[in-house]
Amino acid sequence: MKLLVTGGAGFIGSCFIRHVLDKHVEYEIINLDKLTYAGNIENLNDVKDDKRYTFIKGDICDKNLVNEIMENVDCVVNFAAESHVDRSIEGPEIFIETNVKGTLNLLQSALKNKIQRYLQVSTDEVYGSLGSEGYFYETTPLSPNSPYSASKAGADMLVRAYFETYKMPNLITRCSNNYGPYQYPEKLIPFFITKLLKGEKVPVYGDGLNVRDWLYVYDHCEAIDTVLNKGREGEVYNIGGHNEKTNLEITKLILDTMGKDEGSIEYVKDRLGHDRRYAIANDKIQNELGWEPKIKFEDGIKLTIDWYLKNQAWINNILDKQKAVL
Repeated sequence: MKLLVTGGAGFIGSCFIRHVLDKHVEYEIINLDKLTYAGNIENLNDVKDDKRYTFIKGDICDKNLVNEIMENVDCVVNFAAESHVDRSIEGPEIFIETNVKGTLNLLQSALKNKIQRYLQVSTDEVYGSLGSEGYFYETTPLSPNSPYSASKAGADMLVRAYFETYKMPNLITRCSNNYGPYQYPEKLIPFFITKLLKGEKVPVYGDGLNVRDWLYVYDHCEAIDTVLNKGREGEVYNIGGHNEKTNLEITKLILDTMGKDEGSIEYVKDRLGHDRRYAIANDKIQNELGWEPKIKFEDGIKLTIDWYLKNQAWINNILDKQKAVL
């Protein structure tokens, strides 16, 4: 199989490429990535010389380039997206451009080239916010609360429409918060580790009691691989880690691991439209496809913190690039 992975230089995309190359010796991968601030080609230094892997720098909104690539691939997995909520609040336009228009461009090209399967990687944030009880199911109505989640919901609706209208072989996955190696250091766990390494305090929004379900990135990659190969076309599959933690719990765990106390916490004004709780039910993917998360949170978070502590040069390279842009 020849697989097009868009946004493959990002956090989850790069881990997925690594997973596929390790597991499927018969696969070839084309990685299309624009290399914006969150796309880091260094994430794939360990596979860059693999003959089954090809990198193309480009934008999913570039119709000519996408069509040229699509002529020679069998399946598509779309990770390419603007994904940081705070950035979407400050400037939503690029989120619509990439997440909605970019997805539409991929769908049009995939339809034209009769792609065997198209998988859209989405997020649980399209469902909105939960109360203190209950879970998100695939049948939960979409109720996005930020420009980011609204753009992802719009993309999901396009994917669904292309299945319903054109019978295009599409699939959608919606995951909970990912953690693990190679995550851009604006996200909570690597951001806090980076701040603490510099001797700075970590900012906690509001009371810190917002709840997220945490999923180890390689468990997520295994789930996407499973859906791509075994999922029913036209279906949505939720992917969760069954690890509900408050942001304050995560913060204290990082502090403890790094030998810091709660004096390193700085409580800040809450984010606009900050969803209180996310929690995903895995019933469908587990019952239909036999997938369930393997990595316990206690093990995964230790692996993750250890990776960032051992790869401070990787973090520093990203921070240096940020300064150069500014």
